[in-house]
Amino acid sequence: MSAPRAPTEARPPRMEALARLPVFYALAHKRAVVAGGTPAAAWKAELLSAAGADVEVFATEPSDEMAHLAGDPPGGAVVLQLRAWRPEDFAAAAIAIGAIEDDAEAARFAAAARAAGVPVNIVDKPALSDFSFGSIVNRSPLVIGVSTDGAAPVFAQAIRAKIEAMIPRTFARWADAARRWRAAVKSSGLPFAGRRKFWQIFTAHAVTHPGAEPADADFAAFLAATRAQGAAVEHGSVTLVGAGPGDPELLTLRAVRALQSADVILIDDLVAPGILDFARREAKKMLVGKTGFAPSCKQEEINALMVSLAKAGKRVVRLKAGDPMIFGRAGEEIAACREADLAAEVVPGISAAQGAASQLGISLTHRSLARRVQYITAHGAGGKLPRDIDWTSLADPSTTTVVYMPKRTLAELAARAIARGLEPTTPAIAVIAATRPEQAVIRGIIADIAGRLDHAAPKGPVLVMIGRALTQSTGSVGMEEAARSDSWSPMQGRRVS
Repeated sequence: MSAPRAPTEARPPRMEALARLPVFYALAHKRAVVAGGTPAAAWKAELLSAAGADVEVFATEPSDEMAHLAGDPPGGAVVLQLRAWRPEDFAAAAIAIGAIEDDAEAARFAAAARAAGVPVNIVDKPALSDFSFGSIVNRSPLVIGVSTDGAAPVFAQAIRAKIEAMIPRTFARWADAARRWRAAVKSSGLPFAGRRKFWQIFTAHAVTHPGAEPADADFAAFLAATRAQGAAVEHGSVTLVGAGPGDPELLTLRAVRALQSADVILIDDLVAPGILDFARREAKKMLVGKTGFAPSCKQEEINALMVSLAKAGKRVVRLKAGDPMIFGRAGEEIAACREADLAAEVVPGISAAQGAASQLGISLTHRSLARRVQYITAHGAGGKLPRDIDWTSLADPSTTTVVYMPKRTLAELAARAIARGLEPTTPAIAVIAATRPEQAVIRGIIADIAGRLDHAAPKGPVLVMIGRALTQSTGSVGMEEAARSDSWSPMQGRRVS
């Protein structure tokens, strides 16, 4: 039996180094200084005006673009001063932009701005600049900036184009509606948890109806839906989320949304660290792992912690490797929530078996090789092989069997299956850390797969697949070659034989 272990808080990793700090500067009705009359200067002046700044441009020969902008600014006024800049021009300015070719002149402009306490940007001269402009996705008041610190502007533009394609322009209407309705929500009499629920309902509707025009009727409907939940809105929530087998790109969109809205995340040991990159940074993360033959948290303690946090009004995500409904004790946790009058939502995940089969190019139910697929666990009470395995089913040559948690009991399972009629040369594949960068594969037959696995002594999660369908595996070896080989190989993003 494994030793008991208490739930522990997982400290989030420190923020990795940032080339630039992304900030959004409020410029409405503030003074901005621009030196230069080139088209590049006109574009920067247009951005400043669009942000509401009153822009003063110093240029002896303004371009046609600058003259046109001054006559038709998008926001704040753009005033042309047909002369060179002077140090006193920085008085009361909030920001300064210089579109100046001459390096010495650009350096003087930057120094004068700093002497006046004004942050400065020199176009195409990052060494002289306090800040930089990124590529912008404008769905104002939803605004997204993309920067590569000047290293690859074309790459930043390509990323912006991708984001532009993903976010409908009509999202701007919903972002503006949120701004208009915020004060009304705050004064609605809803408690904090109720206001948060209102915005969850608002967001779900906006995401699924981006093209609709927000109306007062929507506000009333969202408010009514929130109030209809009555006392339940005061409670938190519990969501069981499948993290998939390891590759973060296999997370579902619904799983990502749950992670990004969580207050507390209860994490299994087998969850790949990269999955937490998608979680809300402010969420409290707690390790409540259950690992075979190692210190593990008791299920009763996990249930109690989960329920108590939700009762305190927290949005709790129970993050489980693979799919929570496959050997994940989800049934016990759902029952604990129901007993506490808490609704439990389940977000399915890609199972380890699905991930492993996809990596190897195997159809577990290939119509010429298998009629059904079954998942079994090799880890029963006390860590021993379960006594209620259907050996007749396991020995059926038309079945593909996926064995979870087989490390300690695979030899016994294989021997008993063969004794019950399973052909000893039936293909068997052990997959370690499926879909992760360190994924490794051991190929063999049911008669020798346990020995091969013991020889490899893998540290990560393991599953074993058994059946004729495994002959589809890309680069799979023949039975004679498999019987001779005793090696295992890290996948490192490629298939091995």
